[in-house]
Amino acid sequence: MKKIFLNAAILASFAAVNQAKAQSFNDLLNQANQVLNSATKGSSSSSTGTTNSGGGLNLNNLSNTDVVGALRQALQIGAQNASGRLSAVNGFFGNSLIKVLMPPEAQKVENTLRQIGMGSIVDKAILSMNRAAEDAAGKAVPIFVNAISTMSIQDGMTILQGGNGAATKYLKDKTTASLTSAFQPVISSSLGKTGATAYWSNVFNVYNKLPTTMNKINPDLTSYVTERALNGLFVNIADEENKIRTNPAARVTDLLQKVFGAH
Repeated sequence: MKKIFLNAAILASFAAVNQAKAQSFNDLLNQANQVLNSATKGSSSSSTGTTNSGGGLNLNNLSNTDVVGALRQALQIGAQNASGRLSAVNGFFGNSLIKVLMPPEAQKVENTLRQIGMGSIVDKAILSMNRAAEDAAGKAVPIFVNAISTMSIQDGMTILQGGNGAATKYLKDKTTASLTSAFQPVISSSLGKTGATAYWSNVFNVYNKLPTTMNKINPDLTSYVTERALNGLFVNIADEENKIRTNPAARVTDLLQKVFGAH
């Protein structure tokens, strides 16, 4: 029953976030659940302590299986929700906290072009960078699933007692290298598809031809957008994690209520 309830809760979340991409995410979620359920069964032999249901439990009375299982659920829900939300149109562009803007070394370029009436070129470049980040966000799910399924008992206890952001930090440490490798080709392709590469070239071609330009600028657009896309993804996962830690209503399974409600 717990597995059915978890699946229903997460699938409902995805349908609300991004109906247009529900099928592809549901397929990934089904694969994720198979991996996670298998891993949880494999770790059950190391379980210790009392597993009574209900609130008011002491952390010392939680079994290892409960702790690791709850952390896997929390990370799975957070990663799925964040990926789904950010892969929607305006997932990045419409969020001022994580919106991809011109890199610091290009802000002088942006200011100069806006001052001479070329702001529309800059605006198109910024929109296209955000569209590329949105296009890549959904590619994170399988990588997150792999990291979550290999969580150890020691990892689980450290995360549980680590406070806000501890689970996200674990996921970031485990997945940043793999995510970067997976995101870069997607973002590179998306930048070309959305016209960002062309807009970016226009921005710097115009700037580099100005009489006042002494040093030509040509930052690596793909690496920059990849870094900003990952930053936005982890910001959103941290937000999801902290909701589960602090808001009982966000604990959508019995296991999350049991573990995160313990003291």
